[in-house]
Amino acid sequence: MKELWVEKYRPKTLKEYVVRDEAQRGQIQTWINDKAIPHLLLSGAPGVGKTTLAKVLFAELDVSSYDILEINASRENSVDTVRDKINSFVQIMPFGAYKYVLLDEADYMSPNGQAALRGVMEMYHTSARFILTCNYPNRVIPALHSRCQGFHMETIDKTEFTARVAEILIAEKTEQDIETLDTYVKASYPDLRKCINMIQQNVRDGKLMPPASGDSGQQDYRLQMVELFKAGKINDARKLVCSQARPEECEEIYRWLYDNLEIISKDEDSQDKAVLIIKQGLVDHSFVADPEINLASVMIKLARLSNGQ
Repeated sequence: MKELWVEKYRPKTLKEYVVRDEAQRGQIQTWINDKAIPHLLLSGAPGVGKTTLAKVLFAELDVSSYDILEINASRENSVDTVRDKINSFVQIMPFGAYKYVLLDEADYMSPNGQAALRGVMEMYHTSARFILTCNYPNRVIPALHSRCQGFHMETIDKTEFTARVAEILIAEKTEQDIETLDTYVKASYPDLRKCINMIQQNVRDGKLMPPASGDSGQQDYRLQMVELFKAGKINDARKLVCSQARPEECEEIYRWLYDNLEIISKDEDSQDKAVLIIKQGLVDHSFVADPEINLASVMIKLARLSNGQ
């Protein structure tokens, strides 16, 4: 079985890990030197390296795998998870200094689950450390914020993102062309993990294939969206996304549109207008009963803007 590139090229040490803020790097190094970390709340866009940073800390602190519990709160997010898994884990004496709980996507945990987690953090503060990751810190209750040190992970710019993906393709001796690579970048930015996974799935005989020629399995619909946007077929892109995107993905689509303004229009004034349309769509998203209809409305307005209407 082929090794996943996303794991093969995941940084294993702080030296390999890219920290954009030198003050943050200094703070991380201090934790490593002191061989202790506080409870952490790592926030930032998907794929920016939150989970990787947690694993780098575990490696640098030489934490035994027996002292680590990893949970994805987007799948396990109830009070039962806290009671049955987390509480049961942290009440056992650690092999090292602490038990460590890595709770990915903590913002998807229910409010009751978060409240229960707060109680566990208080009860076992001398023997356990919690690292929470989230995309939307405003969805994490204040009681957890107050018990964790906040650590926001900045998104790398698109040029650096593209360069990182290209480096992996070169290391894997994979032939590529700029236009094809650009499609994968636009479909996934700023989620580096998603981009690496997509390109690996679409390499054939040492060459990165265009999306339509790659994996015959289920393609990420955003690849098709990029091609449609590039061709100026925004209405077709609207029909595609409304048929493929799940309701909970709509917020990500707004962010994706914002991150790819240049494929809506090359004109700066039009891009400014597009930002206002996307912003209003995101505001309305919180109040409408049907997120799909709201997203369709936003994309109709963007299509008209792109066509100069």
